[in-house]
Amino acid sequence: MIFDILKVTILSLIEGLTEFIPVSSTGHMIIADSFLRLSDNEIFVNAFKIIIQLGAIMSVVVYFWEQLWPFSKKLEKKESGEIILKWIKIIIAVLPAVILGLLFDDIIDRYFFNSLVVAVMLVFYGIILIWIETNRKETKGISDIGSLSISKIIGIGLFQCLAMIPGTSRSAVTIIGGVFLGLSRVAATEFSFFLAIPTMTGATLLKIVKIGTKLTGYEWFLISVGFVMSFIFAYAVIKIFMNYIKKHDFKIFGYYRIVLGIIVFILYFKGVIK
Repeated sequence: MIFDILKVTILSLIEGLTEFIPVSSTGHMIIADSFLRLSDNEIFVNAFKIIIQLGAIMSVVVYFWEQLWPFSKKLEKKESGEIILKWIKIIIAVLPAVILGLLFDDIIDRYFFNSLVVAVMLVFYGIILIWIETNRKETKGISDIGSLSISKIIGIGLFQCLAMIPGTSRSAVTIIGGVFLGLSRVAATEFSFFLAIPTMTGATLLKIVKIGTKLTGYEWFLISVGFVMSFIFAYAVIKIFMNYIKKHDFKIFGYYRIVLGIIVFILYFKGVIK
């Protein structure tokens, strides 16, 4: 049990550190689990990797509470209306992921949760990140999410669907999509955070429904521990990351992805990980 808790702690730390930066938290956990071997029960392991992400996302709710809760007594009617409008747009943006998730969740679990796919996606989107930052014009971009048109909202939602493939990074593709569609880097990052709330809530509920009674009480206990720990670790990261992107671009994450992807390729073809 002690070793299981230690493995859960390490995986939760990785999740908390990587959920919000564009490097793929799921991809990192798949790589880490290749060494740690949390369990031989693939249903449990895949559920663990998805559900603890919701713990990290809940830290967004706490951190951005004033921007997300429209019924605070401190807010004027207009401000409450703006937050409600923001939530409507977030829900619209998440619809593509809901539809495609229901259709392809089992296929993705079966064929894409492996280190080779992660390596390919790490390198590919690392190159994309560097290319975008190198060629991006220095414009302020849209800083108010509420002013986004419905077409751009749906566009960002479609970009998020690319993250269903492990190694892609949900934050990376939604930030890339947001910047590509005219948002400032900070606004695109915040919208990526907000969009994660219904997305990961839905993904977690879908996973729980599909699992049913297939997991033991002890496995659910480990998932619960991972959920809480990922929340704690992620909350510590959000402020640091938000301060970072106000002064820096994402090139460093692109280079990191490429180097890590190459390492994973080597380890995969040497049979060290699978």
